[in-house]
Amino acid sequence: MHKLTKPDHVWKKELTPEQYHVLREKGTEEAFSGKLWNHKEKGKYYCAACQSELFTSGEKFDSGCGWPSFTQPEHKEAIEEHMDTSHGMVRTEVTCAKCGGHLGHVFNDGPKPHGLRFCINSASLHFKK
Repeated sequence: MHKLTKPDHVWKKELTPEQYHVLREKGTEEAFSGKLWNHKEKGKYYCAACQSELFTSGEKFDSGCGWPSFTQPEHKEAIEEHMDTSHGMVRTEVTCAKCGGHLGHVFNDGPKPHGLRFCINSASLHFKK
């Protein structure tokens, strides 16, 4: 996959302040506050920064955590995983493989058959029917 790189001042122009905070500064929106946490329409979820296809509504489920949750990405190559030791925890961060934008984290407490819960910030996603 071709990597997309842009200087910070370009990202700041293209993204909302909340999107910039989440995607470029590895921030997190407050639980139950994002526009997509309880979203039920059929379609696909794309990276809000670079429009890469990330998840489908068929893999979305209600985990009760307050963020959009998915059992797996649309394509494994669409995301990258990194160890995150911030905030005194050890977690697995999920980023967009194309632009490096922070999406959220993945946990091993999801439903079968995959057993994964991709906990993703609404601000990092764009939905299309």
